[in-house]
Amino acid sequence: MYTREIQAMRASPIEQGKPLQGTWIEAFDEVDLMTIHRPFPCPLPRWLLDYRIKEWESFVIQDDRFCLEAMFSNVKCYRWVQVVLYDKTTKERLQFRKIMPFNGWRMPRSLANTSIDSRSYGFFFRIHNWLDTDTIRVDMDIGATRKHPSFTAHLEYDVDRSRISPLVVNLLFAERRCMYAYKVLAPVRGDMVFGGRHLSLDPAKTLGFFGDFKGYYPYRMHSVWCTGFGFDTGNRYFGFSIAENQAKETFKNNENALWVNGRLSPLPPVYITMPHGIQSDWIIQDMEGMVDLVFSPKEFIHNELNVLLVKTEFDTPLGFYNGTVLDGEGNPISVHNLWGLGEHLYLRV
Repeated sequence: MYTREIQAMRASPIEQGKPLQGTWIEAFDEVDLMTIHRPFPCPLPRWLLDYRIKEWESFVIQDDRFCLEAMFSNVKCYRWVQVVLYDKTTKERLQFRKIMPFNGWRMPRSLANTSIDSRSYGFFFRIHNWLDTDTIRVDMDIGATRKHPSFTAHLEYDVDRSRISPLVVNLLFAERRCMYAYKVLAPVRGDMVFGGRHLSLDPAKTLGFFGDFKGYYPYRMHSVWCTGFGFDTGNRYFGFSIAENQAKETFKNNENALWVNGRLSPLPPVYITMPHGIQSDWIIQDMEGMVDLVFSPKEFIHNELNVLLVKTEFDTPLGFYNGTVLDGEGNPISVHNLWGLGEHLYLRV
């Protein structure tokens, strides 16, 4: 059975100018990759080092009817905000995307009590990370257009540290270049108004993933994420977040995990293959016999940007997971038509 060392908590994943590698179950006090000493072999000016750091915050919230997915992304030559609300019953979809040139944001370096927001005419989106009070708050207000009705949301994650363990990792691409990730699955409460309909989200039936990411990612970045969550036959909530990326060593430490009622079980590295293309079934398996899943995309969301030397292809299909995943004690969890999403990213910047 796969096991992984959970390290003692530290204030930062950077010590004496060098990135650490490991897995933790508490958020760092601060994550500032600019404190790494000479991440590249040759000395570079500070502005260019900052340009090489890519960072984003994202979340997925869903109940038995709605799935809400959104993200703030800062890749320095441009910033990207995306919001997608999908009605599983009517297949109605609201999608909002805003791309802004250059590096005008400073993403939070701490999750204790910080926020990031985007404001423009007919649009407001804010994520307030407030782990000091065991909450993460999300506020949105999107005005109506000819293409979609208005949408307003005020949502709150219950990330009680006495009941819920996040996954926190720092992985190396090179000796002094790394990626940091914070992930958590938690109940969500709040209210949404969509097209004049008021929707109250019950925390007993609503779950959400939240992620915070920063890294000296390669110039050509390839990553695939698979996320699914819901309730089992015993009404326990569970979910998994699985990724395949370009980190050097992924057996001892990676960003794969399973949560059952807030309890964290780290998972081994996986292989994610798409034998018949990205719009057909994704096969997700490991070498330890803990992960054996198939993701079947149903609703496809494609984003592409190609300007001079910059290229982004970001696909986010929504669909169903089927198969089996084992927790840290070897107990099998049957996954049957579990709603979730996949993410396939190619970034050249």
